[in-house]
Amino acid sequence: MKTPPIVTPREWEAAREQLLVKEKELTRARDALAAMRRRMPWTAVDKEYGFDGPEGRASLPDLFEGRRQLIVYRAFFEPGVSGWPDHACVGCSMVADHVAHLAHLNARDTTLVFASRAPQPDIGRLKARMGWTMPWYTMTDEFDADFGVDEWHGTNAFIRDGDSVFRTYFVNNRGDEALGTTWSYLDMTALGRQEEWEDSPEGYPRTPPYDWWNWHDAYDGDAEPPQG
Repeated sequence: MKTPPIVTPREWEAAREQLLVKEKELTRARDALAAMRRRMPWTAVDKEYGFDGPEGRASLPDLFEGRRQLIVYRAFFEPGVSGWPDHACVGCSMVADHVAHLAHLNARDTTLVFASRAPQPDIGRLKARMGWTMPWYTMTDEFDADFGVDEWHGTNAFIRDGDSVFRTYFVNNRGDEALGTTWSYLDMTALGRQEEWEDSPEGYPRTPPYDWWNWHDAYDGDAEPPQG
């Protein structure tokens, strides 16, 4: 292994400052891409889809759980997939391991769910074994084929406007690698992080940054969020 040069602390700090310029450029570029996503056109979802969930049958609007936005990750857990029946596929399992606490997404009016073709008893058993808590539904129709995830994993974003549902964004392949944090999920949605600093279209919901942050067990108002 050929290592980088060994330098003094002062030289190391200079190298870090030089790299920081590029890192800041990347941050600004990432913010600009998120702003472009918020201006993506929407496409109406006119077809009805059905899912099996832990509480029984559910429609696509049901998956929103009353919130305005929905993110659906298609996870491969079904007969014929490597790991069945003890595990979901390795890649989808790594994605599941990285999902942040959902209370923070929910606080931004956004629901995250997983969807597979495995029956609910198998999904429940898998979640218990792996310690996963995200809502996980069974697809029962052409939802995966219609939204580009019948042969490979991918993440779709939707939004509700009254009784209407629209598809707003889709990412797959290496694009899924960046997902898992509250911020990465919000950045792929139509409404974004909903903070005042963002470049969003006029009329989009916005609140001061940090003000909405809270402990994941305190969003019901039982405790005050940290200040500063």
